[in-house]
Amino acid sequence: MSRSCKAALLASAVGALLAWTAPALADGFANVGRPATPAEIKAWDIDVGPDFAGLPKGSGTVSRGMEIWEEKCASCHGTFGESNSVFNPLVGGTTAEDIKTGHVAALKRTDFPARTTFMKVATVSTLYDYIRRAMPWNAPKSLSDDDVYAVLAYLLNLAEIVPDDYTLTDATIRDVQKRMPNRDGMTTAHALWPGPDFPGMAAKPDTANAACMTNCKPKAELASQLPEHARGAHGNIAEQNRLIGPVRGQRTGPDTAAAEAPSPALALAEQSGCLSCHAVDTRVVGPSYSEIAARYRGKNSNETADALVSKVKAGGDGAWGAVPMPPQDDLSIDDAKTLVAWILSGAPQK
Repeated sequence: MSRSCKAALLASAVGALLAWTAPALADGFANVGRPATPAEIKAWDIDVGPDFAGLPKGSGTVSRGMEIWEEKCASCHGTFGESNSVFNPLVGGTTAEDIKTGHVAALKRTDFPARTTFMKVATVSTLYDYIRRAMPWNAPKSLSDDDVYAVLAYLLNLAEIVPDDYTLTDATIRDVQKRMPNRDGMTTAHALWPGPDFPGMAAKPDTANAACMTNCKPKAELASQLPEHARGAHGNIAEQNRLIGPVRGQRTGPDTAAAEAPSPALALAEQSGCLSCHAVDTRVVGPSYSEIAARYRGKNSNETADALVSKVKAGGDGAWGAVPMPPQDDLSIDDAKTLVAWILSGAPQK
């Protein structure tokens, strides 16, 4: 979406909010709402468009990117971006010829075994934007703008798009776009974003439907709902969502009764991002806390606790399968001890 379109949508949303809150304020309901300040809008408006609008100034080298990668990224994506354990591989499947032509030849092969990120993505701005907003998985938005440039430089080097001594900046990234292997592999014929901000695109809507506003139902109706016995089939959905994002799942697990007042340790696990990969009673990305408590039950409690605290802080892999445990550098030793003691006690939720 172009920045002008996005600004128009934001203005419309803010206007609708004001229209809704104004009567309430007039009726004496204080603190119901207020206009968003320019600073608040600026903090939200951080995306980077395909024309590099919104790109922050900064720079990062391949060598610095490798250091950050090994510390924060390799545990999930592999040292060379090739891991297929947690997420699909990022690098591979592209050639020097693809960089020349702008089309990835392997995408047309039915016998090619995988589809990596660099085979599919057409715009380098997409990579910068996503890394900046969503990575690392357990601590999104924790990388500085320069760190993002460095990590992206390392990925581009792995894909053989830039050399080992390359410095990626807000200026040189435009040169990189000209070498993206699949830069010409994205079609705009569907006219999803028509208008002057995207030259060459047809100024027509992406559908031919006409709006129908007759015989509308007076209120929304729930189309379907799982029966009560099936709601918790996949554990507590609320514990399986990331902390960052607008959508939170319903509490469907055994801790429903404790939802209003969870234990301090459970609150710490949620605040620290642990519940992005673990749940109390159900395996998500990593083992459930119940599984961990069962494995170490009956062993020397002090030695076990010390070993697990070290593993939480340093990370590791192999203990519970192929999926690695990333290091938790931002977690203090005291908080790690609190969490480990709580897990070994059976992870009570009250």
